[in-house]
Amino acid sequence: MSRRTPALIAAAVLLPLALTACSTSSDSSDGDTDTGDKASAASGFPYTVENCGVTTTYMAPPNRVVTMNQHVTEIMLELGLRKSLVGTAYLDDQVLPKYAKDYASVPVLAKEYPSYEQVLAANPDFVYGGYASAFTAGDGRGREAFEKAGIETRLNTESCTKGDQPMDTLYEEIREVGRTFGVSERAEAWIKRAKADNAATAKKLAGLKPLSVFVYDSGDKTAFTAGGEGIGNELIERAGGTNVFADLDKPFGDASWENVVDREPEVIVIYDYGATTVEQKKKRLLTDPALADVPAIKNKRFAVMPLSDAVLGVRVPAAVDKLAAQLHPEAVKAATTP
Repeated sequence: MSRRTPALIAAAVLLPLALTACSTSSDSSDGDTDTGDKASAASGFPYTVENCGVTTTYMAPPNRVVTMNQHVTEIMLELGLRKSLVGTAYLDDQVLPKYAKDYASVPVLAKEYPSYEQVLAANPDFVYGGYASAFTAGDGRGREAFEKAGIETRLNTESCTKGDQPMDTLYEEIREVGRTFGVSERAEAWIKRAKADNAATAKKLAGLKPLSVFVYDSGDKTAFTAGGEGIGNELIERAGGTNVFADLDKPFGDASWENVVDREPEVIVIYDYGATTVEQKKKRLLTDPALADVPAIKNKRFAVMPLSDAVLGVRVPAAVDKLAAQLHPEAVKAATTP
């Protein structure tokens, strides 16, 4: 996938491997009100946070926000921050129905990434990017360029963490965004629900043998797949699978088809997004003679996930349960049948 492949390479090469998003707040108590109530929200500020190598001190919540990439847009909407959004860009698929009305009220600056000038035209004081490619310096959208213009930025931490447990990274992402916008109470409520949902899925799968899983995102000469460092890998594990390319030390990466064959996945998870349909991806896999002996191909064992389910955003806990139902349908059905 063009927008993520260079982003991840850039994250691996340009960002120090030890860089991990962490936050340090002031001694003030957390704010828990909407950004519209500046007087009470300011009680949680100043707030200092380190995000992917950039340290920012907020004296008050940002008021005018541009989001780039769907999963960060949905984080904002889940936390009730629609009124803060003055622009958005780059959907992978449809926003969840629960966000549709709010999303429709936000100006779409570009179908994919807006130019630096298009972002500036929205007059934001904060830009939130989902993938490192949102802040590609060569396209004029580097974080330093926005800083020089007086605009704060945040990058979703899946692009810059290394070696952490991705679900914990997701919780911290939600916590830091909630803290930045003075809605910590909402963020903590979401985290509590997410942990309960994850625990419920784990209970359904207790004692089951994991299935070996190969993720097919895209690719022809090579397979673009989920590696071991992102939320996609942990999602597979929590859904009762084992990612056959967990040894790739990045969230996404390329694998040879020879390695796909050698690792004998029992199930292929197809990421659904963009112009290439799931059926077209299945056809490409099923008609490749080199893959004929792969167990998942021989048995036509496929699972499907929207791409937005498999990145660091608010869809993940529900996505774990949905994938579990595809990998272990009988067990999940039995656990949910009264």
